[in-house]
Amino acid sequence: MRTKNHMAQQYPSQLLEKAVAEFAKLPGIGRKTALRLVLHMLRREDEEVEKFATSVSRLKKEVKYCRVCHNISDTEICPICSDPRRDAGTVCVVENVQDVMAIENTQQYHGLYHVLGGIISPMDGIGPGDIEIDSLVERVAHGGIKEVILALSSTMEGDTTNFYIFRKLADSDVKITVIARGISVGDEIEYTDEVTLGRSILNRTEFRV
Repeated sequence: MRTKNHMAQQYPSQLLEKAVAEFAKLPGIGRKTALRLVLHMLRREDEEVEKFATSVSRLKKEVKYCRVCHNISDTEICPICSDPRRDAGTVCVVENVQDVMAIENTQQYHGLYHVLGGIISPMDGIGPGDIEIDSLVERVAHGGIKEVILALSSTMEGDTTNFYIFRKLADSDVKITVIARGISVGDEIEYTDEVTLGRSILNRTEFRV
């Protein structure tokens, strides 16, 4: 059985080992893949590596979250929210930024978004107060929104979040719809193919308890 010390000795350099450990913290990246990435970076020109490091550093320090929809943006209000051609009366509620990108790629939706930043998951310690539900309720209360589309993953957590939002907006005059179940139960929005996702948006139905 290999000990921790023996495992550490596999690396000819502590700098290499530390870099691999940092890359391996990224989702979906194991230590073997991390080692390949680090060795790839070592083979690149200094200027390329500096550009890579700078872009990541600037992303962390300078990126903003739209104060209207909470999408990632370079400005206080994202390009989607500030686009006068979008249908401001329709708001599509999604879990994360990846879901916005997935729906935009379908080119079938022309309204605005509201990024929750997660879904209700008691098992993970995530409650309604940990995600952007209150700000959604405030957006609706300000008026001008006619329809809220619930476009969350078809999982137990997604359905729980849908129901909670429905209850919070039950006294408002907005129409609450949910994307059609062309997406299989348990599927996540960001991994759904564009055609299926596009049809699910277009064929949305009124939310019913």
